[in-house]
Amino acid sequence: MHELHDDGFLIFMLALIVIGIPVIGGLLHETYKVRLKHRERMATALNAQAAEKAAQYAAHTERLEQRVRVLERLAIDRGADLAGEIERLRDERPVH
Repeated sequence: MHELHDDGFLIFMLALIVIGIPVIGGLLHETYKVRLKHRERMATALNAQAAEKAAQYAAHTERLEQRVRVLERLAIDRGADLAGEIERLRDERPVH
């Protein structure tokens, strides 16, 4: 009777190993795949966010460059006029 009990236990352990290990391995593999998909989605979202930020910075930089060009034109075009106006204002100051 003792041998029958040992054989049953051995068969149970063998079945557990033959069936259990592949099932556990499959579950771990599926968990890994889900985690990997999640990471890919997060990376895609972060990339989209970074691209949007880069576009905003590029647009802001372009606006600043346009403003600098306008200021440069004003300084160059009105440079002579500005110098004359400054001299005129100096001459108009009351002397104490």
